[in-house]
Amino acid sequence: MKIKCLVIDDERLAREYIKNYIGKIPQLELVGEFNSPIKAFDIIKEKDIDLLFLDIQMPDITGIDFIKSLNKKPEVIFTTAYHEYAIEGFNLNVVDYLLKPFSFDRFFQAVNKVFDKLDSKKQGVESHVISGQSQTIVEETYLSVRADRKLYKINFSELKYIEGQKAYVKFYTDKKRITALASLRELEEALPSNQFIRIHKSYIVSINEILSLEGNMIEIFDTKLPVGKNYKENVMKIFGVGK
Repeated sequence: MKIKCLVIDDERLAREYIKNYIGKIPQLELVGEFNSPIKAFDIIKEKDIDLLFLDIQMPDITGIDFIKSLNKKPEVIFTTAYHEYAIEGFNLNVVDYLLKPFSFDRFFQAVNKVFDKLDSKKQGVESHVISGQSQTIVEETYLSVRADRKLYKINFSELKYIEGQKAYVKFYTDKKRITALASLRELEEALPSNQFIRIHKSYIVSINEILSLEGNMIEIFDTKLPVGKNYKENVMKIFGVGK
């Protein structure tokens, strides 16, 4: 499978080393390079572009605003020197976020995520994809989580709770703890509501693992977690209290 890509960066040297990396991967086809997103707009509109290597801070328009303006959105890997835009980037469902200067190994890791994502779309095997630096796929009975250069399979029956920490989430099971870049909100929407419940802005828990509720604290597994004010009513329904 050939992936048609564009490089958009206002720095010539940055474009050159990204082009050099692209040239090392036979599955990538460089369609063009641009020093401004505005100049790339027509080719994205007219051709089937699969992937953008996109800088964020550019004179005419930021990479973030450019992505928001597109109706036809390719996959995106941000290439930037500014880490503070990471969360907003992941909210736009970009595949990865590369901080300059990055190695070929890190670049290849990001490209592999694009291969996996496009291949999954082609085969129609995914149910929900939680995008971010670590791809998470929600299947019928388990999660597939990519983190630490590994692919983890987490059965719903083994998942105790999920903790959100800004752009990261932690998946807790009785066997391991896995940290990945993903969206807690998207996980809440994708996970089966008859098995998992959001109890706090920072926590989703397995309903089967809830042991007790005391005040605003839920006992689950071997720990206690807070129940947020906005989630208390739904939590009470689990105990048969409330509407």
